[in-house]
Amino acid sequence: MQVILGANGIIGEELAKELNANYTTEIKLVGRNPKKVNTNDVLFKADLLNLEEVFKAIENAEIAYLTVGLAYKSDVWLTDWSIIMNNVITACKANNCKLVYFDNTYAYAQDSKIQLENTPLKSEGKKGKAKKLAAELLLAAIKQQEINAVICRAPEFYGPGKTKGLTNSLIFENLKIDKKPKVFLSDSVLRTLIYTPDASKAMALIGNTTDAYGQTWHLPCDDNRLTYKGIIAEISTQLGRKIKYTVLNSLVLKIVSFFNENIKETQELLPRYAIDNIFDSSKFKKKFPSFRVTTYPEGIKSVLDDYQIK
Repeated sequence: MQVILGANGIIGEELAKELNANYTTEIKLVGRNPKKVNTNDVLFKADLLNLEEVFKAIENAEIAYLTVGLAYKSDVWLTDWSIIMNNVITACKANNCKLVYFDNTYAYAQDSKIQLENTPLKSEGKKGKAKKLAAELLLAAIKQQEINAVICRAPEFYGPGKTKGLTNSLIFENLKIDKKPKVFLSDSVLRTLIYTPDASKAMALIGNTTDAYGQTWHLPCDDNRLTYKGIIAEISTQLGRKIKYTVLNSLVLKIVSFFNENIKETQELLPRYAIDNIFDSSKFKKKFPSFRVTTYPEGIKSVLDDYQIK
């Protein structure tokens, strides 16, 4: 039995599909209101903030995947991430269950240095600090050999379906409703984005590879990085029409943040959009050379088709 903790999001859904297709049909989907992805999925309602419920969710499981997404609020992250991680570690230890933790890059410093698996976790933002605390709890448990676990880290998402991320919301979702796409701060810096189905497929592969445990892995991204200018140019090429867009400067975003809660919550991430973001996944590619990474043109076409953008 393999269990997905927080199975309602796009990563959990894609992970369930991949596990069912290539690894096991014995899958338990855990969440506040889980829904089947595959016919044979077992559904289990649980609140990951409740230790007893986490224990029951992981019971008899061989591998647990922590893919939960919390409400996008700094105060929630600072409070809940450490509780959830402690609960999951405790339950996995008691049940002799392996843990695969899906993490993001918020805990990394917001600079233009190449991000590697050993990049220090030293973000100054509240969300970054929350993710740093959670990762450090797991790293300590791994180091002390309390748990057999692995960290899978990914940069910003883009992709079809329920994928959430600034690129999807500012570019593709605006195009879907015939509005002009928007870009934060700069259209000329390099972005590293991960295609959501690739992230889930890679995480399933790592979780089912015995010697991958006890480490941190960067999930695979296309190394032919694009700027937002390049992304929109590719969209223009695929649609056969020129797409005009707006670059929002820091002053505009600051003003908007007073009226828009979502923009307010992204303020701590804005420095990343003014500099190159180079997320290196060469460790994964060396370990798993046959894994095919979706190219940006392929991924963009997938989103355009899924969103029915013409």
